[in-house]
Amino acid sequence: MTQQTEHASVKRVRTALETHGVETEIRHLADTARTAIDAANVLDVEVGQIASSIVFKIDTEHGERPLLVVTSGRHRVDTELVASALEVPKLGRADADFVRLWSGFAIGGVSPVGWIHEGRVFQPQTIVDLALKDYEVVWGACGHTHVVCRLDYESLLKITGGTALVVAAD
Repeated sequence: MTQQTEHASVKRVRTALETHGVETEIRHLADTARTAIDAANVLDVEVGQIASSIVFKIDTEHGERPLLVVTSGRHRVDTELVASALEVPKLGRADADFVRLWSGFAIGGVSPVGWIHEGRVFQPQTIVDLALKDYEVVWGACGHTHVVCRLDYESLLKITGGTALVVAAD
């Protein structure tokens, strides 16, 4: 896939990364990277190196809003632990329509940056899993289920404006 035929969502992520001054490798994969296990297998890396973007719903005074948790692929988010840390009653499940509405991405291709909501660039409240700090290189979705980008932990925090947090007990 050349940049001329690059998917609009991938271009949006590329632009967001460039805006933040992050140089990265963007890989277009022959096989899907829809799940952390899929991505790890295709990239030949540990599943923990996959930075999975998981979207939850949280209730605010302005209604339901997204919470992005960028977690290591080696575990599941402990929703009670994260809700407690954020001092919210619970993290709600976000369906595909909610994810697309708030991020502009389809599930499986949700990037930590490059979100668009109602035609505007949007960065949700973001939590970045401290477990990702264990790896020199992590890989995250880049706007499409067949596209990933290489990042390091500090860059991930920088581009998302995220809060570092333990999101699961290993």
